[in-house]
Amino acid sequence: MSLREEALAFHEAVRGKIAVHSKVPCATSRDLSLAYTPGVAAPCREIERNPDDVYRYTAKGNLVAVVTDGTAVLGLGDIGALASIPVMEGKAILFKNFAGIDAFPIAVASKDPEDIVRTVAMIEPVFGGINLEDISAPRCFEVEERLKKALKIPVFHDDQHGTAVVALAALINALRLVGKDFRDLKVAVSGAGAAGVAVTKFLLSFGAKDVILCDSRGVIHKSRPDLNPSKQKIAALTNPRNVTGTLADAIRGADVFLGLSVAGIVTPDMVSSMAGDAVVFAMANPEPEIMPELALEAGAVVVATGRSDYPNQVNNVLGFPGIFRGALDVRASDINEHMKMAASRAIASLVENVTRECIIPSPLDRRVVPAVAEAVARAAIESGVARVPVDPVQVGRRAEEMVRTLEKDVC
Repeated sequence: MSLREEALAFHEAVRGKIAVHSKVPCATSRDLSLAYTPGVAAPCREIERNPDDVYRYTAKGNLVAVVTDGTAVLGLGDIGALASIPVMEGKAILFKNFAGIDAFPIAVASKDPEDIVRTVAMIEPVFGGINLEDISAPRCFEVEERLKKALKIPVFHDDQHGTAVVALAALINALRLVGKDFRDLKVAVSGAGAAGVAVTKFLLSFGAKDVILCDSRGVIHKSRPDLNPSKQKIAALTNPRNVTGTLADAIRGADVFLGLSVAGIVTPDMVSSMAGDAVVFAMANPEPEIMPELALEAGAVVVATGRSDYPNQVNNVLGFPGIFRGALDVRASDINEHMKMAASRAIASLVENVTRECIIPSPLDRRVVPAVAEAVARAAIESGVARVPVDPVQVGRRAEEMVRTLEKDVC
């Protein structure tokens, strides 16, 4: 049976990867009196008097909405809200299996940012956080920005920031290996969608000065007349040498290449034109911009991809479960830059012996969520967005306990 056939049989057999399970019994009249009427009126009244009590009496504090419009799903593109559901269910089970967070898919049948923002704003009372997923650029930037302003709970577009957090964690260790500093790097980034723009901005936050971003038409620079507003903004922040031309021109002499675009667009000759001790992250899925063995043969010292069948897999599951775990546990109002940087450093710190084939933990490393949750909780407190006084060390310890429980109870 091929993987496609096996996956179809698997999904048909389970008829959906998520389900709602009661945490309490409903076997006796007493059970019903407590869980439903008349007893349920008591917490309703308390929440009416003090809205913050919703976190005491309901699942809100551990519930995340996974929201999409189905316009940028995996490498499949705009397949629509309905066809996106298997992916959103998959995201929900990753939240549960890795961090004990209950998550539910919300597929919005509209490509209009106004509809998406209004829908999410209206369902805010139920959820403790919003994970935006697979919304195409540049609309995703508007949707996230507006929701961050409108909601009192954290909003996180994983395609942007989850990718940036994990890629930068890997890059921190890659640079340790080759002995280079963010401030001295020349970086070429391929892909000006959600992930490419977010990774570029995050690089700048880490101290990089010379970053060139390319889209399908070549180098993004201030003089290009065809840039949309999103690309005009990133053009103002990047390409200080005003390089023009193609991706090959951007890569020539670069210390780092970060690919967040499409398969096969980088050649061995392009890698050979990079600076010494070059770092190549070819993260397009399922086929990378250049296959790792070709990049290594061409002179790259460190290579990472998004694939599980090669070393150094850059996978968002290293980021978002722990980030949300930490944010929810301190009831953060936002997931800000300080928290994301803390997550990157926490992930990177888990690799004690950095080698060419080990610059980032495995996605299955159960140390990751506790480390990230503690670091994010601490950063939330330090940056003033935490709304409950919780010891970050206790957040990490609770996450460790949760991970041990999940290993026993959850697939």
